[in-house]
Amino acid sequence: MTQEKPRVPAEEWLTAPPLPGRFITLEALTQAHAADIQAGATADTVQFLSRGGPKENTVPEWAEYIGHLNALPGRVNWAVLQNGVAVGRISYSETKPSDLWLEIGTMLLPAAQGTHVNPEAKLLLMTRAFEVLGANRVHFKVDARNERSRRAMLKLGAVEEGTLRKFQVNSSGFARDSVMFSVLKDEWPQVKAGLQARLT
Repeated sequence: MTQEKPRVPAEEWLTAPPLPGRFITLEALTQAHAADIQAGATADTVQFLSRGGPKENTVPEWAEYIGHLNALPGRVNWAVLQNGVAVGRISYSETKPSDLWLEIGTMLLPAAQGTHVNPEAKLLLMTRAFEVLGANRVHFKVDARNERSRRAMLKLGAVEEGTLRKFQVNSSGFARDSVMFSVLKDEWPQVKAGLQARLT
Protein backbone atom coordinates (compact mmCIF):
# COMPACT_ATOMS: atom_id res chain seq x y z
CA MET A 1 0.00 0.00 0.00
CA THR A 2 1.37 3.43 -1.01
CA GLN A 3 1.58 5.82 1.90
CA GLU A 4 0.33 9.34 1.21
CA LYS A 5 2.86 12.09 1.68
CA PRO A 6 2.05 14.41 4.57
CA ARG A 7 0.50 17.70 3.57
CA VAL A 8 2.70 20.76 3.37
CA PRO A 9 1.69 23.21 6.13
CA ALA A 10 -0.69 25.92 4.92
CA GLU A 11 1.73 28.68 5.91
CA GLU A 12 4.31 27.31 3.44
CA TRP A 13 1.87 28.07 0.62
CA LEU A 14 2.13 31.75 1.57
CA THR A 15 5.93 32.07 1.36
CA ALA A 16 7.81 33.46 -1.65
CA PRO A 17 11.29 31.88 -1.70
CA PRO A 18 13.67 32.85 -4.51
CA LEU A 19 13.20 30.56 -7.51
CA PRO A 20 16.16 30.62 -9.94
CA GLY A 21 15.74 29.46 -13.53
CA ARG A 22 17.98 29.30 -16.59
CA PHE A 23 16.98 32.69 -17.98
CA ILE A 24 15.11 34.41 -15.17
CA THR A 25 14.87 34.47 -11.39
CA LEU A 26 11.76 34.94 -9.30
CA GLU A 27 12.11 36.78 -5.99
CA ALA A 28 9.58 38.16 -3.52
CA LEU A 29 7.90 41.25 -5.01
CA THR A 30 8.54 44.43 -3.03
CA GLN A 31 8.05 48.13 -3.59
CA ALA A 32 11.75 48.31 -4.53
CA HIS A 33 10.74 46.76 -7.88
CA ALA A 34 8.40 49.66 -8.70
CA ALA A 35 10.98 51.70 -10.63
CA ASP A 36 11.89 48.85 -12.99
CA ILE A 37 8.25 48.06 -13.69
CA GLN A 38 7.29 51.70 -14.20
CA ALA A 39 10.16 52.18 -16.66
CA GLY A 40 8.87 49.45 -18.99
CA ALA A 41 5.11 49.71 -18.45
CA THR A 42 2.54 50.91 -20.98
CA ALA A 43 -1.23 51.26 -20.83
CA ASP A 44 -1.48 47.73 -22.27
CA THR A 45 0.46 46.34 -19.29
CA VAL A 46 -2.54 46.73 -16.97
CA GLN A 47 -5.39 46.68 -19.48
CA PHE A 48 -6.60 43.17 -18.69
CA LEU A 49 -5.62 42.81 -15.02
CA SER A 50 -8.54 41.66 -12.88
CA ARG A 51 -7.65 44.16 -10.15
CA GLY A 52 -6.70 46.95 -12.54
CA GLY A 53 -3.42 48.76 -12.11
CA PRO A 54 -1.98 52.07 -10.92
CA LYS A 55 -3.96 55.19 -11.79
CA GLU A 56 -0.84 56.71 -13.36
CA ASN A 57 2.42 55.24 -14.62
CA THR A 58 4.64 56.70 -11.90
CA VAL A 59 7.00 55.02 -9.45
CA PRO A 60 4.95 56.07 -6.36
CA GLU A 61 1.75 54.70 -7.94
CA TRP A 62 3.42 51.39 -8.80
CA ALA A 63 4.86 51.18 -5.28
CA GLU A 64 1.39 51.74 -3.83
CA TYR A 65 -0.08 49.12 -6.17
CA ILE A 66 2.58 46.56 -5.16
CA GLY A 67 1.90 47.30 -1.49
CA HIS A 68 -1.81 46.69 -2.14
CA LEU A 69 -1.11 43.34 -3.84
CA ASN A 70 1.14 42.20 -1.00
CA ALA A 71 -1.54 43.05 1.56
CA LEU A 72 -4.19 40.85 -0.04
CA PRO A 73 -4.89 37.72 2.04
CA GLY A 74 -3.98 34.39 0.51
CA ARG A 75 -1.85 36.00 -2.22
CA VAL A 76 1.88 35.48 -2.87
CA ASN A 77 3.76 37.73 -5.32
CA TRP A 78 7.11 37.36 -7.06
CA ALA A 79 9.04 39.83 -9.21
CA VAL A 80 10.24 38.36 -12.50
CA LEU A 81 13.91 39.32 -12.90
CA GLN A 82 15.82 39.18 -16.17
CA ASN A 83 19.49 40.14 -15.85
CA GLY A 84 18.66 41.58 -12.43
CA VAL A 85 15.90 43.87 -13.73
CA ALA A 86 12.20 43.36 -12.91
CA VAL A 87 10.27 42.76 -16.15
CA GLY A 88 6.95 41.94 -14.49
CA ARG A 89 5.42 39.97 -11.68
CA ILE A 90 3.84 36.54 -11.30
CA SER A 91 1.64 35.54 -8.38
CA TYR A 92 -0.24 32.85 -6.60
CA SER A 93 -3.17 35.23 -6.77
CA GLU A 94 -5.35 32.91 -4.72
CA THR A 95 -4.36 29.91 -2.58
CA LYS A 96 -6.56 27.22 -1.03
CA PRO A 97 -4.30 24.77 0.84
CA SER A 98 -7.29 22.97 2.35
CA ASP A 99 -8.49 22.01 -1.13
CA LEU A 100 -5.00 21.70 -2.62
CA TRP A 101 -5.39 24.27 -5.39
CA LEU A 102 -4.05 27.66 -6.28
CA GLU A 103 -4.40 30.26 -9.01
CA ILE A 104 -1.56 31.83 -10.99
CA GLY A 105 -1.74 35.34 -12.42
CA THR A 106 0.93 37.03 -14.53
CA MET A 107 1.76 40.58 -15.58
CA LEU A 108 4.72 41.00 -17.92
CA LEU A 109 6.07 44.20 -19.42
CA PRO A 110 5.82 44.43 -23.24
CA ALA A 111 9.54 43.80 -23.77
CA ALA A 112 9.26 40.43 -21.98
CA GLN A 113 6.13 39.22 -23.77
CA GLY A 114 6.52 36.55 -26.43
CA THR A 115 9.94 35.52 -25.07
CA HIS A 116 11.22 32.69 -22.85
CA VAL A 117 10.21 34.75 -19.78
CA ASN A 118 6.58 33.63 -19.58
CA PRO A 119 7.13 29.87 -20.07
CA GLU A 120 9.98 29.80 -17.55
CA ALA A 121 8.04 31.84 -14.98
CA LYS A 122 5.11 29.43 -15.35
CA LEU A 123 7.48 26.44 -15.14
CA LEU A 124 9.03 27.70 -11.89
CA LEU A 125 5.72 28.45 -10.15
CA MET A 126 3.93 25.33 -11.36
CA THR A 127 6.87 23.12 -10.34
CA ARG A 128 6.65 24.64 -6.86
CA ALA A 129 2.88 24.18 -6.81
CA PHE A 130 2.77 20.54 -7.84
CA GLU A 131 6.13 19.18 -6.67
CA VAL A 132 6.77 21.16 -3.47
CA LEU A 133 3.36 22.24 -2.15
CA GLY A 134 1.50 19.14 -3.34
CA ALA A 135 -1.26 20.92 -5.24
CA ASN A 136 -3.85 18.85 -7.09
CA ARG A 137 -4.83 21.72 -9.36
CA VAL A 138 -3.49 25.02 -10.69
CA HIS A 139 -5.87 27.34 -12.47
CA PHE A 140 -5.79 30.61 -14.36
CA LYS A 141 -8.52 33.21 -14.97
CA VAL A 142 -8.12 35.20 -18.18
CA ASP A 143 -10.08 38.27 -19.30
CA ALA A 144 -12.34 37.01 -22.10
CA ARG A 145 -11.21 39.98 -24.26
CA ASN A 146 -7.53 39.01 -23.97
CA GLU A 147 -7.00 36.81 -27.01
CA ARG A 148 -3.20 36.72 -26.59
CA SER A 149 -3.44 35.29 -23.06
CA ARG A 150 -6.13 32.82 -24.07
CA ARG A 151 -3.90 31.49 -26.85
CA ALA A 152 -0.99 31.31 -24.39
CA MET A 153 -3.05 29.17 -22.01
CA LEU A 154 -3.89 26.69 -24.75
CA LYS A 155 -0.23 26.62 -25.85
CA LEU A 156 0.70 25.88 -22.23
CA GLY A 157 -1.54 22.81 -22.34
CA ALA A 158 -4.14 24.08 -19.88
CA VAL A 159 -7.75 22.93 -20.27
CA GLU A 160 -10.38 25.59 -20.90
CA GLU A 161 -13.20 24.91 -18.43
CA GLY A 162 -15.66 27.68 -19.22
CA THR A 163 -16.45 31.36 -18.78
CA LEU A 164 -17.42 33.00 -15.49
CA ARG A 165 -19.67 35.82 -16.66
CA LYS A 166 -19.34 39.29 -15.08
CA PHE A 167 -17.12 37.60 -12.50
CA GLN A 168 -14.56 40.26 -11.57
CA VAL A 169 -14.96 44.02 -11.23
CA ASN A 170 -11.78 46.05 -11.65
CA SER A 171 -10.94 49.41 -10.08
CA SER A 172 -12.65 51.31 -12.93
CA GLY A 173 -15.92 49.47 -12.24
CA PHE A 174 -15.78 47.27 -15.35
CA ALA A 175 -17.23 43.79 -14.77
CA ARG A 176 -15.25 41.38 -16.88
CA ASP A 177 -16.00 37.88 -18.06
CA SER A 178 -13.22 35.55 -16.88
CA VAL A 179 -12.29 32.40 -18.82
CA MET A 180 -11.13 29.60 -16.52
CA PHE A 181 -8.24 27.33 -17.51
CA SER A 182 -6.68 24.60 -15.36
CA VAL A 183 -3.92 22.01 -15.15
CA LEU A 184 -4.36 18.99 -12.86
CA LYS A 185 -1.64 17.05 -11.07
CA ASP A 186 -1.80 14.08 -13.45
CA GLU A 187 -1.59 16.44 -16.45
CA TRP A 188 1.46 18.25 -15.04
CA PRO A 189 4.20 15.91 -16.39
CA GLN A 190 3.07 16.51 -19.98
CA VAL A 191 2.66 20.28 -19.43
CA LYS A 192 6.07 20.42 -17.74
CA ALA A 193 7.72 18.61 -20.65
CA GLY A 194 6.17 21.08 -23.06
CA LEU A 195 7.43 24.07 -21.09
CA GLN A 196 10.93 22.59 -20.83
CA ALA A 197 10.97 21.95 -24.59
CA ARG A 198 10.09 25.60 -25.24
CA LEU A 199 13.09 26.67 -23.16
CA THR A 200 15.56 24.60 -25.20
